[in-house]
Formats: sequence, C-alpha cells, structure tokens
Amino acid sequence: MTASAWIVNPERIKVLMAYHNIYHSWSWLGGHADGETDLLKVALKEAREESGIRHVKPVSEQIYSLEVLTVDGHVKRGEYVSSHLHLNVTYLLQAEETDVLHIKEDENSNVGWFSLEDAVAASTEPWFQEHIYRKLNEKLVNIK
Repeated sequence: MTASAWIVNPERIKVLMAYHNIYHSWSWLGGHADGETDLLKVALKEAREESGIRHVKPVSEQIYSLEVLTVDGHVKRGEYVSSHLHLNVTYLLQAEETDVLHIKEDENSNVGWFSLEDAVAASTEPWFQEHIYRKLNEKLVNIK
C-alpha cells in the first residue's frame, strides 16, 4: 500500500511537485505505508519529508483518488527493487507557497510549485500525465 499527496495552494491553481531521482521526472509526493493503517497520516508524513513543508493540511479527510500503479524494477539506495504494484490512495492536501521547501536528497533533487497545466507537462511519464495528473486536476473543479 502507498499513499500519495496532490498538494495544492489555497487558491487551487498550483501544485507542489518533486523531481524524483529514480524516475527522472517531476511527480506527486508520497510513499509506502510500511504497515501504517492511517493512509492520510502517511500522505501527510511523506509530503513533509519529501518537500520540507510544515504547514500542510488535508482539504478533506476523504480519499481523493485510488490507483493501481505499476513500478518498474529499479535500484534504490544501492539495492535492486524488482517490479511490483502500488495499491495507492491519493489525498488532496493544501499548503502555503510561502513555506520553505527542502529536497530529500535520497529521493528527489528539486521541489517546486507549478501551475496545474505545467505540473502535468513537467512529468516525463506519459501514462502519469494522461491518466493520473490530468485526472487529479480535473477533479479540483468539483471541490468546494
């Protein structure tokens, strides 16, 4: 199980993304639950760890989106990780653009705010662009 965060500013016109070292792409923030059953807690923890933001909160405690994601085999921290699936829960979180951002060197090499359109375009993973990030942005229209 994994939990991801689609982090928007209060106006919901920008998204916070990190440049992922393994996939060489800008992406949402998130990670493995590692046995934690509160997946919102995981999404919040990962958002803080991977971006440095401190003032982040859920727009809603409800699940924003569900995904089953394929992960290609890769090397992480010098160890080979075989291909696998992520059963992923995404939460919509909100943060202030004024929060100081920090990279998490073992996972990403940059963190930044993007307009909704630029967030999709910044990804180098076409499947994520078309089927995940566009979907998450489109769902923002229905959030009050």
